[in-house]
Amino acid sequence: MRLHRNLVFTVIDSLDLIFNQGYYADQVVSKALKKDKRWGARDRHFVAETIYEIVRWKRLYNEIAGTKNHFTRENLWKIFAVWAVLNEVQLPDWKYFENTPVRRIRGRNNEFQNNRAIRESIPEWMDKVAVEELGVERWEKELKALNKQAPVVLRTNTLKTNKLFLQKDLDSIDIQTKTLDEYPQALELVERKNVFMTEIFKKGHFEVQDASSQLVAEYLDVKPGMRIVDTCAGAGGKTLHLAALSENKGQIIAMDIYKHKLAELKKRAKRSGAHNIETRVIDSTKAIKKLKGKADRVLIDAPCSGFGVIKRNPDSKWKLEESFLDRIRATQAEILDRYSQMVKPGGKMVYATCSILPSENEKQVEKFLENHPEFKFVKDRKVSATEGYDGFYMALLEKSE
Repeated sequence: MRLHRNLVFTVIDSLDLIFNQGYYADQVVSKALKKDKRWGARDRHFVAETIYEIVRWKRLYNEIAGTKNHFTRENLWKIFAVWAVLNEVQLPDWKYFENTPVRRIRGRNNEFQNNRAIRESIPEWMDKVAVEELGVERWEKELKALNKQAPVVLRTNTLKTNKLFLQKDLDSIDIQTKTLDEYPQALELVERKNVFMTEIFKKGHFEVQDASSQLVAEYLDVKPGMRIVDTCAGAGGKTLHLAALSENKGQIIAMDIYKHKLAELKKRAKRSGAHNIETRVIDSTKAIKKLKGKADRVLIDAPCSGFGVIKRNPDSKWKLEESFLDRIRATQAEILDRYSQMVKPGGKMVYATCSILPSENEKQVEKFLENHPEFKFVKDRKVSATEGYDGFYMALLEKSE
């Protein structure tokens, strides 16, 4: 691989924004890819994936380079050199790479293989918490999976097409996909491409949604004509799936505390042809009380630590703090207690997170059931990151008649 100056400078500029100015990696990458319209697919791939790789392995590269978490311009070049050496990319004869200690880089990498937190590039506190909750053996397996690149998975919008037609339409524009046995409407890209610019996407024939995430709406056991409430809808990935499962019949109420996210959901619903979605901002307890005992189905896709989606959001490892865990567990318990009131007698509810920590998942459900005997446990599913997609948890609960 030959390194091109303008591409490498874009990577360095982007790392400065992420490491020093607190920008989110996905936003920075999106902006970086718009820098030069002359770039081809290979150039864009290099920029995006190199940024994500260095963010993913930030701690390991920092330790090898000896930059002591000081991400000055000079140190960012040293870290880039570590990435290049470990990936066997030949360094050009630029001043930034003068006297790069290639043998020392490889030697220090070997030294750190005995230290799990450094080797897998995670904060010490994260390693400690995960070992306490999951045990060493399971955590090491999860961690290796979480440090791999996340695949791009599409969900067929059955309101407009079916999986077979979608696959053929994508193939006709040179986007190859493969079907996934356990995921009814999923197609995984064989090669990463910008699917958002396609006419097929603009017509609403698919959404980009991880395979594990696609399991959640299915778990709610919805049927056409039901009143369904998505309580933490956000920008509406699962809401749109619920609309497809309900065949645009009945009512879906998408709720969130953030008005701007619901505004984005409205745009996505229009593109997808989902006509049975109503958005409501949760700006007081009244929004919940109005729906008390009136919903056939309630989805609580709860805010969480995101331990299961680190592969998709590698910079979350460095933005997440241990103190956040206690706060989010309290929030989850409060949301479960409050939002469950909307379930009507005989109705069902799914509690879901994109975390793999039991304290956010099955233990939250256990505590909820202890305090709410009117609900009974039906089933749950723990999705491991080792299955190739995001780590998820979902539990189906039913309210007595």
